[in-house]
Amino acid sequence: MNSVTRAVQSPEEVVPAMQSDTRLTTLDEVANPLVPDGAGVMTVLVEIPPGSRGTPPHRHSGPVFGYLTEGRMTFELEGEPPRLIDPGQAFSEPGGEVVHWQAANALDHCWTRFIAVMVCAPGMPMLTFLDDNEIARRQPLRHPSVGEPEI
Repeated sequence: MNSVTRAVQSPEEVVPAMQSDTRLTTLDEVANPLVPDGAGVMTVLVEIPPGSRGTPPHRHSGPVFGYLTEGRMTFELEGEPPRLIDPGQAFSEPGGEVVHWQAANALDHCWTRFIAVMVCAPGMPMLTFLDDNEIARRQPLRHPSVGEPEI
């Protein structure tokens, strides 16, 4: 079995020490996320209408950690195949130069909602959209399973 070195105890390790009946479950764990010096943290509720493609391609100045509360989302990061996220599942993105190509509502009959905790570099916008030229330039960096985007 491989061992993982952690900077902090997992919730499962903390609760027995607390001698409590409270349950904590690790939903997602990211080793050594890039956290810019002087960063701030923002927690937001994101609501995507039925059938919506969501936000256009963008990037974040720091890592993002999300948890889907309802609906179903198609999630695609640069270099990774699109995947479906269902309620109760956590997801993350590293931020920085990695492009978030899509966070679309995969359902046409209900809203999709998720909570996102975003680490923001100081003096940088939380979200930066790609212009048409950058979308075209970065297209080859998408996973091969993805076709040409609609612009």
